[in-house]
Amino acid sequence: MTSQIRVGVLRGGPSNEYEVSLNSGATVLSVIRKHFDHKYQPRDVFIDRQGIWHIDGLQVLPKDLGTKIDVAFNALHGAYGEDGKVQALLEAHGIPFTGSGSLGSALGMNKILAKKIFADHGIKSPFSKEILSDVFNKNDEATARELFNTFILPAVVKPSSSGSSVGVSVVKSFGELMPALNLAAKHGEVIMIEEFIPGIEATCGVVEDFRGSKLYALPPVEIRPQGGFFDYEAKYHSKSEEIVPATFSESIKKSLEELAGKIHRALGLRHYSRSDFIIHPRRGVYVLEVNTLPGLTIESLLPKSLRAVGSDVHELVGHLIDLALKK
Repeated sequence: MTSQIRVGVLRGGPSNEYEVSLNSGATVLSVIRKHFDHKYQPRDVFIDRQGIWHIDGLQVLPKDLGTKIDVAFNALHGAYGEDGKVQALLEAHGIPFTGSGSLGSALGMNKILAKKIFADHGIKSPFSKEILSDVFNKNDEATARELFNTFILPAVVKPSSSGSSVGVSVVKSFGELMPALNLAAKHGEVIMIEEFIPGIEATCGVVEDFRGSKLYALPPVEIRPQGGFFDYEAKYHSKSEEIVPATFSESIKKSLEELAGKIHRALGLRHYSRSDFIIHPRRGVYVLEVNTLPGLTIESLLPKSLRAVGSDVHELVGHLIDLALKK
């Protein structure tokens, strides 16, 4: 009898997306136990906020991971888990894992680098400027005044490397600019100030080698946040209306699907990704960012797209593990 493949589900981590990561990982563990217990042995690889690793409750060293698991399912959102660091560790130890590799993850997480790649591939993204958090902290009022005098409001202020809209603010006046810059500086070494493009938000996921397609585009999701901005509260506390299939025209839907695939390929991503967009009625579609590790919680967007095509998270989990093992 063939022994079960040990699947280590990485969750938690030192980032601000700790809770989301715990929930995504819990979903994956539950799916494996319920649907793949004949094939896989789930191992709960929990990384606490201090960066200490545990497997099924027992503390371990990252260098010993290869003796404990055969493949890793990465559910670590945010810094460390999504920016290429844990990917580089897994690569160094020869452990196959789900999701993008270290380079693609680093590019996707860094909004400044991603924007440059978007531009190189003719993909529109909002105009932006960057400033080091240290520079702002040393001379906050003068920096805020200079930005106010040189950047048209409203604008979006956010850390250059973060996810789940952590540290993101929409600024409409000088009075709102200073608190927004302070918030972004707390969540990253570089602050990005980006033009605010009014329109309807949307997201579109892609999955490799799925349903007979080399890169399968899931139906776009139309996002209508209650407060007018799709922030952390709207994403994870049911404060937005998410419509899938979206009510966009067929041409807009096709454009979103094509752009999601183009972004995935341009950044050299792997297995799956989800790109976020804003659709302006006259200026067209702009990419806001790409998510190299889409959430799998009950509130997450990718599972909603899966259900719209008659699939579900358990099909995706099994598929991603298969892709990782083939690699």
